[in-house]
This record gives sequence, structure tokens and C-alpha cells, in this order.
Amino acid sequence: MYLIVGLGNPGKQYEMTRHNIGFHTIDYMADKNNVKVNKLKFKALYGEAVIGGEKTWLVKPQTFMNLSGESVIEFAKFYKIPPENIIVINDDISLEAGRIRVRAKGSAGGHNGLKSIIYQLQSDGFPRIKIGVGAPRNDEYDLADFVLGLFTRD
Repeated sequence: MYLIVGLGNPGKQYEMTRHNIGFHTIDYMADKNNVKVNKLKFKALYGEAVIGGEKTWLVKPQTFMNLSGESVIEFAKFYKIPPENIIVINDDISLEAGRIRVRAKGSAGGHNGLKSIIYQLQSDGFPRIKIGVGAPRNDEYDLADFVLGLFTRD
């Protein structure tokens, strides 16, 4: 059994922000697998799929980014899913927009959603898919404003 978690923030005002690329990826996966991510459980919207012959939960935590681990730990405990079967999809400012980096495990790298998940699981041994959203061109630009901003046409 697998848990695929896309990180983001709930609410219309965050819908198209860089920080919500994880939610968009879950929506894309759900569409490709004819799954609706519309059930509410463990502080998350989720849908159940069979992907590659494996039962898989597609999850969008509704706790806001910085508390994503609260939702993840509840799913993991209830379904007895080990960290290595929890795949987290998150935005990454250190990657150019559109670039993808896959890691089997690792640190939070300054990402508060990953910090929360690592803290709750007491493990950094979960795979993650980092999707580049670029970085502000001006060093003085507030990082929170940047990731909570909209993608540019570029």
C-alpha cells in the first residue's frame, strides 16, 4: 500500500500558487487514474486508486503546508504504511521552474511541509518528488511572498 501526498495550502486564495504544485500533481494523477480526490479523512482530501497494481491513497492535506505531517501521520498509523511507502510531492525553489528531482530520503531542505512530515513520522526515510518553481530574481524578495505568489507566464 502506498500514500502519495501532494503538499499545498487549502483555499481559493492559494489555489494557483507555486506552493500548491503538490496539490496540482495529485489532481493530475487522479485525473489520469479516473479517481476523485473528494473524500475527507485524517485532515485531508483523498482518493483511492490502484496504480501499478498497488493500492494507493492520493492525498491533499488540508492542514496548511506547515502542519502537513499531522495528516500524513494519521494515514500512516491507521493503514500501517511505512515511511518508504509514503511519497511526498512538494515545491522546490532551488530548482528551475518545471525541473523535477526525485530523492529516496533526505532532509527537509528548509521546506516547512517536509519538516512537519519528518517530525511527525520521526523519519526522513520517505521518497519525495521535488518540483521546481524557481526562485525570486531579487535576493531581497520575501521568500514566503514568492512561493505564495502565482506562476508567471514564463
